[in-house]
Amino acid sequence: MDKKHLRWVDLHLRDLTLGDVNRDAIDLLTKKRLEDGVSHATVNRMLEVVRAILRRAEREWEWIEKAPYIRMLPEPKRRVRWLKREEAMRLIDCSPKHLKGLIRFSLATGLRKSNVTGLTWQQVDLERRVAWIHADQAKAGRSINVPLNDDALDVLNSQIGKHPEYVFVYRGKPLQETNTKAWKNALKRAGIQNFRWHDLRHTWASWHVQGGTPLAVLQELGGWESSEMVRRYAHLGCEHTAVYANQISLQPRKKAEIGTNLVQNRNGRLLRVV
Repeated sequence: MDKKHLRWVDLHLRDLTLGDVNRDAIDLLTKKRLEDGVSHATVNRMLEVVRAILRRAEREWEWIEKAPYIRMLPEPKRRVRWLKREEAMRLIDCSPKHLKGLIRFSLATGLRKSNVTGLTWQQVDLERRVAWIHADQAKAGRSINVPLNDDALDVLNSQIGKHPEYVFVYRGKPLQETNTKAWKNALKRAGIQNFRWHDLRHTWASWHVQGGTPLAVLQELGGWESSEMVRRYAHLGCEHTAVYANQISLQPRKKAEIGTNLVQNRNGRLLRVV
C-alpha cells in the first residue's frame, strides 16, 4: 500500500527537491488527491507516508533543516467491527485449510497481520507458552510478549514440520498476503459483510473486554502505545459499572437489597456500604 501511495506522490513531486517540499506543496498535493474522489482516510494514509520520509530526511539523514508541518484531514470515527463467536467459527469453517490456522491464531493472540504472517519459530517457546514480537516488528516500536492460550498452542502444534523457519506457509512458502480471493470467498460463504482482516484484532480485543480483561492489561497484551487506542473497546465491558446503575433508580429499593449493603463497625453500629 505504501508503494501505491509513493507512486502517486512521485507523479506530482518528482520535479521538486526535498527542500522544495514545503507546506504549500503539501497542501496542493492534498487538493489534487481529493480531486481523484478518494476518501479523507486515503489522503491521510498518503500524507503519513510523505511525513515519514520528510521526518527521516530531517532527523536521520540531515538532508533538510526542518520538515514541514502536515495537516491531516478529519476522518469520521468508525465503529469497532467485531464478530460474535458463532460468526467466527462459521468463518473458520468456510475458510481454506491454509487460512484456518491464521484466523484462529489471530483471534487467539490479537496480533497484526504482518506479525502473524512473518512469525518465525525462533519467536515461539511452546514449553513456556509464549511468543514475542521484536521492537522493529511492532507498530509502536516496542517489543511485545504474547502469552499463548490453548487455541494458539493448538494451532502452532499443527504447523510443526511445515517449514524450518516460518510458522505459517502456503504450498511450502511463507504467507505474505491475506487479503486474497480465498479470504473474500470465505467471508462470502460465511455470510459476513464489511469485515477486514484487521477486524480479527478488533474481535480479539472485544472478546477480552467482554470477558472482563482490564483495559490496562489489554493495552499491554495488544502492544498499543496509548490508552486512547484501547478505550474504543471500553463500551463493550460495562459489568463493573452495572452494579451502580440502581443507585439513582426512581423505584424505592427493597429492604433486602438495602440490607446487603450494611456492615457492622467495631462498636456494633450498622454502616451502609455504597
